[in-house]
Order: sequence, then structure tokens, then C-alpha cells
Amino acid sequence: MNAVQTYRYLAPSGLTGSGVALQTCGGPAANPRFFSGFLTTPPAAAAGLLAVAEVARTRYFQPASPASLDPVVTGSEDRLRFESFSGCCGVYARLDALPAGLDGDIVAHGTTNVDVNRPLREALARVAGIEPLHLSVGPDDLTVSTMDGSVVERKVPLPARWLRGFAEVHVLAAAFEPRAELPAAEAAAFLRRLPGASDRSVLWAVPAGRTLRLTSRPAPGAVCLAGAGRLAALRGMLRFATSLRVYGPAVRAGSAPVASTWELDTGALRLSLTLSPEPNRGFSGEGAALAALAGDDVTDDAELVSALLSWDPTIDVDALATAAGLGVDRVRGALAQLGTAGRVGFDVSEAAYFHRVMPYEAGRAERDNPRLAGARALVDAGAVELDGDTAATVRSGDQVYRVRRRPDGGFTCTCPWWAKHRGDRGPCKHALAVSMTVRVPA
Repeated sequence: MNAVQTYRYLAPSGLTGSGVALQTCGGPAANPRFFSGFLTTPPAAAAGLLAVAEVARTRYFQPASPASLDPVVTGSEDRLRFESFSGCCGVYARLDALPAGLDGDIVAHGTTNVDVNRPLREALARVAGIEPLHLSVGPDDLTVSTMDGSVVERKVPLPARWLRGFAEVHVLAAAFEPRAELPAAEAAAFLRRLPGASDRSVLWAVPAGRTLRLTSRPAPGAVCLAGAGRLAALRGMLRFATSLRVYGPAVRAGSAPVASTWELDTGALRLSLTLSPEPNRGFSGEGAALAALAGDDVTDDAELVSALLSWDPTIDVDALATAAGLGVDRVRGALAQLGTAGRVGFDVSEAAYFHRVMPYEAGRAERDNPRLAGARALVDAGAVELDGDTAATVRSGDQVYRVRRRPDGGFTCTCPWWAKHRGDRGPCKHALAVSMTVRVPA
């Protein structure tokens, strides 16, 4: 369910004589200021910010009028990250302004919403030239507003789907590996060949020399490309990029559709789009984080790990495990739990987690994941009867289901959920209940 949150901005965002001023809301203070300085590649940075804002305004599945959702910005030691989800939650966009792209100081660490309104979008679209563009994330002070500079209040739905999307994307992306890298010219030619926005087909991109070849069937080394028109947001920054890198999980012949990440790199900036496995699937319902959330100690582990998170650009899982006195698997489970509050992301380019600041609630994981809550209720009710190490009977209401462990460690179930999705959208609540009972991951 969506909650209603009031966003308070001291003034509208805009393009000033000295650069771009992005007004903020929330974070470590009411209206924090994270960065003041110059963007070293202004036209590319403008194109990247427009891409992230455009994704936030777009519903790729069942298009509707543009939404008004504000991207999330995180300041972290030496970089800025701007993130958004599409209105249908099937596309995750991120612009990373790297050290080479910034000429200034990050004066505060934290995460907040930024106001990217229509006048600012129009101003960014006019940015050109080679002179550095100044970026101020957050106002200079907390001066009381006047008629000439009043506080801007907007009541908007706070998308709970975004928090669930953050949790799912970082778990999925952690299994991605680099699959292909295209030079700029080949990347431009490949993107021009893609079907239009109305195409809903699931294609597979297979590395072929310096480019990618599209097929209708998966094969080892291929990358899933579902709804190719969803990559349109990359085109604005394509002329500044040196390469297009593609990431995805390992697949084989007969594999079901999977998520993938498509990333443009300019050297100073990285713009990435992560696509859900199918155009009609939002990340918020993928269920990838459920197995990691099912452990008995995951909530306590998350509290401990949360206290140890620092503002390094990336999170060193091994070092975190040593500091916490936990195994690496338990640390990853704790990061998944923190991900349910949006506090952890994953950078496929650096193969590392990163930290955001958002309020962490221990109970959010179950509140936002009905299957997880249902599984715990089944365990508490004693509904699971184990039959050796590979099978179990689960009594759910008036129904009885059989759960079996596959050789690959996954589960099958006789319930309607498994019959419909066959494990492609995470485990059913009965399989989760069995995994909790035998204390092994689903």
C-alpha cells in the first residue's frame, strides 16, 4: 500500500547563473546539502540527469500520463548517485557521477529525494558547451521562506514499490557478471537496430565480435533483453559514451527470462538501466530477496551490520564479515534485510555493494513481503511435516501441499503459485516455510 508523504523544498529546483541547484527533501537533515562544485562534463551530466528523471516519469507497461516521482540522490565520499524506478517499477535507472566527473567537495553524506521539475528538465535540455557546470545539491542554508522564495510543498504517494524494488534489484544484480562490452560506434548501431517502444518481446543478445546479435532463444553467454524499447533512455547520453557494457546472470538453452543491466560509461559518468525479466513484471514482485530474509538470525544480523556500515564508495563484504564476527553468507543475508529499507544497493560495474541512508525498520521485511509473513505463520502453526531431507508436507488452511528439494538446491511445490511461476519469481510461502524448518536457504 502507498503511504502519503509531504515533500518540503525550500524553493523549486532550477538552472541558475552558476549552475544547477537541486532542491532536496529528507535525509540526515530536513534539507541536506551534499555537494557543491562543478560537473566536469556538463552536457553529458545534463543528459544523464534527464535520463534518470525520464525513467521516473515513465510507465513502460500500459503507458499512462507522466508521473511526478522524484529521483533519489546519495552522496558517498567521492561520488554522487542519482536513482529512480519507472512508474511500472520494471526499469531501474542510476547515474553515477564519479570522482573524475566532480570538481568540488561532498560536504555531507546521506540520501534524499531531489526535485527535478519541468522547468529544470527544460533547462537541462539546453545545456551545451564545454565550460564546467556548477551543481549544488541542497540549499545554502535553512532560511525561512518569503514571498520571493517560499517553501514548496507537495503531497505525493511515497512508492512502497520503490523500496521493494531496491531490495530486489540489489539481490538480483549481485549475481550478474559482465557479458559484453561494445565500443561507442557499435553501441550506437546496436541501439538503432532495436525494436520500438511498443515491442514487448523477450529477446536475447549474444556477443558477436565487437557487437551483439539478437536471437529469440537463450544460449550460454547471452543476455536477456525484454522489451528492448525500455533502453530508449540511454540514447541521450550515447554520444558522450566511450562504451556500452552489458551484465546479466549465467543462462543456458531453455532458460526463462532474467533481468539484465545496460551501462554507458563516459569515464566521468556511468548511466545504467536495469530491466526486469519481462515488460509486464515490476521488480517489486520478483521475490529474489526472500530466501536471504528467511534465516532466524537475519534481523539481529542486520542491526549489527547496519551499525558497521560506513560511507566508503563500496562495501567490502569480507571486511564487514570480519568486523561483525559473522560468516559471509550471514552478512549477505543482513544486507538483503537492510535492502528492504533501501539501505543497500549493488554496483555491477564495481561488483560491490554501496550504502544509502534511509530509515531502517526491522519489521519492514515481513510487512512488505506477504510470502515471508505467510511462511513464518505456517512455521509457527506447526504446519510443516518433514519427510527426510528432500521432501515435506505443508498444511495451509484446508489444503495440503507437497514440497520437494531439487538437486540444484531449489524447491518444487504442488501449490498454484509454483505451478504458475515455477520458481521464476522466488519461492512460494510453503517452500520458504520448509527452508525455515530445516534451516537451509530456499
